[in-house]
Amino acid sequence: MRILPLLGVALAALLSGAPASGGEERTRVTSAAETSLSITAWPQGRGQGKPSTRWTLRCGPVGGTLPNRISACRSLGSLAKAFAPVPPDTACTEIYDGPAEALVAGRHGDRRIWTRFRRNDGCHIDRWNRHRFLFPIRV
Repeated sequence: MRILPLLGVALAALLSGAPASGGEERTRVTSAAETSLSITAWPQGRGQGKPSTRWTLRCGPVGGTLPNRISACRSLGSLAKAFAPVPPDTACTEIYDGPAEALVAGRHGDRRIWTRFRRNDGCHIDRWNRHRFLFPIRV
């Protein structure tokens, strides 16, 4: 029967993480175990005299000062494009959602991270919300 060899090839492709069909690529999910971050958040925006809060997060083993570290490591590991910037030519809604800002620096997988988060338009609000577990502040 020809079905058994085809089934074996399909199973091998599935187990190896190979693309399922013509040209599709899987997004690599970075292991949270490869993460060491420093996080600073300014609930009232950055500026002289404005308060900030700082945390650290390390995954594998889980450590740092960020509340809910285990959950944060899981959430970070499940993001397909963690820390990806808003593409430059993206049309974003003109919505302002407050002055809060955050800075995340460190390593995630094989990438160095130094990125700012803000809430000044719809695209950046969405980006903030996808990473909200890193900023346990009231905004």
